[in-house]
Amino acid sequence: MATHAGSEGTVKVGSNAIAEIRSFSIEETAETLEDTSMGNAARTYKPSLTTFTGSLDVLYDETDTTGQGALTVGAEVTLNLYPEGDTTGDVELTGSAIVTSRSISSSYDGLVEMSISVQGNGALTTTTVS
Repeated sequence: MATHAGSEGTVKVGSNAIAEIRSFSIEETAETLEDTSMGNAARTYKPSLTTFTGSLDVLYDETDTTGQGALTVGAEVTLNLYPEGDTTGDVELTGSAIVTSRSISSSYDGLVEMSISVQGNGALTTTTVS
């Protein structure tokens, strides 16, 4: 069984790497449609539409204009997520997403951080880096 260190991961907006990533998550979900009818002893369902959402936590870097700077609220971007790195053979998750929120936080004894949330717009595809 293969395992990977989280520090191997990276995220790109199109082909531009996002700087100072601390963590990211992606969640895929599917709706279901009930097709139970009279005479059934238990409820039954059919798969329906799928969607994905995600979040990204970074150390704020205003000089990263093509990575962090491209993730403005309302922007529609192509996200490429690499949980195990972006070298040949590694898993790549790709999808169009709309940035739904962005939060910047700062404290006197810490670094400035930013959290970004996205809503998928279409399917999330899983391939390998070539």
